[in-house]
Amino acid sequence: RDHVYGSMDAPYELVEYGDFQCPFCSKASGVVQELKETLGDDLRYVWRHAPLVDQHPNALAGAEAAEAAGLQGRFWEFERGLFADQENQRPSDIVALAETIGLDVERFERDLESAAVTSRVRDDILDAEAMGIDAVPTFFVNGRRHVGPHDAQSLLRALRAGDDAPATSRS
Repeated sequence: RDHVYGSMDAPYELVEYGDFQCPFCSKASGVVQELKETLGDDLRYVWRHAPLVDQHPNALAGAEAAEAAGLQGRFWEFERGLFADQENQRPSDIVALAETIGLDVERFERDLESAAVTSRVRDDILDAEAMGIDAVPTFFVNGRRHVGPHDAQSLLRALRAGDDAPATSRS
């Protein structure tokens, strides 16, 4: 059910809980892009929604819109569009973005109202709440919650931390 970039059998996994209106998540999207370029096929990146609706009033709408775009196979393009223009995520802006990236806009608008879209975002939110995630971005590196800076070098070190460990101690 996750949005995954990269191979399922990549040796490194980075899971991010984020919010499309969060400026720190926008900055982290550049860091993730840098990690993708550095690690290539060795990185599996997973996005999960954790919209902070108290701080970002359009965050839930952005998450649902990304899911609707995902139903047309364009989640990652929509994600990039949302991060590129965080100030303009009102309903009309979201529909304009759908048009810009070439979605079937009528289908997109129908999907925005679907149970599949709302429940997908709700499931991520419930997962985040169950894990006590109350700030974004929150990263999990190779299955463990990352504490500390989330610049490219720090995340790269965390991803590679188990490289020197005996194979039996790695998960």
